[in-house]
Amino acid sequence: MGEAGPTPAGADGAWPGGVAPGGVAPGGVAPGAGAPHGVGPGEWPQGYPGGYPVVESDRLSRWVARLHARTPRWVVPLAALGCVGAGIGYTLISDPTRSAPDALPSCLLKLTTGLDCPGCGGTRALWYVLHADLPAAARHHFLFVFALPFLAYFFIAWAGKQAFGWRLPELRVGPKAVGVFLAAWLAFSIARNLPWYPFTTLYV
Repeated sequence: MGEAGPTPAGADGAWPGGVAPGGVAPGGVAPGAGAPHGVGPGEWPQGYPGGYPVVESDRLSRWVARLHARTPRWVVPLAALGCVGAGIGYTLISDPTRSAPDALPSCLLKLTTGLDCPGCGGTRALWYVLHADLPAAARHHFLFVFALPFLAYFFIAWAGKQAFGWRLPELRVGPKAVGVFLAAWLAFSIARNLPWYPFTTLYV
C-alpha cells in the first residue's frame, strides 16, 4: 500500500491555527488572500459589497439617452441619406469636369505638389457615373468605380435594417479582403503619379 498523506496535528481533525502545510486554509484559500484587512481567513464581514458602486449619470448623458430612446429608428438612415443626396447634388451642380484645377474646394496635395492624392478624380468619377459614362468614370478613379456598388449595397442593407427591419443578405468582408483593397489603392495612388507611359494615362 502507498504511504498515507499527512494527518492533522490536532485531535479534532483540524490543522493548528486552521492552516494546512503550505499556508493554505480550509477551502483552498490562503490566509488573508482576497480578504479585507484585519479579517481572518474565511471570515468575510456581513454586507460586504459585491461589486462597484453605480455612478449616477450626469444631466447631459440622461438627456442623450432619453433623446435616443424617443427618436424613431428611421431618423438616422434618413439623415445619412440626406448627406449622400447633398454630396450628389453638389457634384451635379458644380460639374467638376469643367471646373478649373485650382477651383475651390481643391486638393491641397495637388495644389502644392502637383501630385494626385489617393482620392483625386473621385468627384469627377462620381459625376460620370451619374451620367452613365462608366469608361470615363473609371479613367478618373478606377477603384472608386469598383467599390461604389459594394458601398451602395452596404448602405441600402444598413438603412433598410435600421428603418424598416429588412433582412438583406450580408456581404461579409474579411480583414484579408480589406487589406488587399487597401494595398491595391496604395499601388494605384503611386502608379498614377509615375512619369512614364502607360502610367501617365492615369494622371487626372
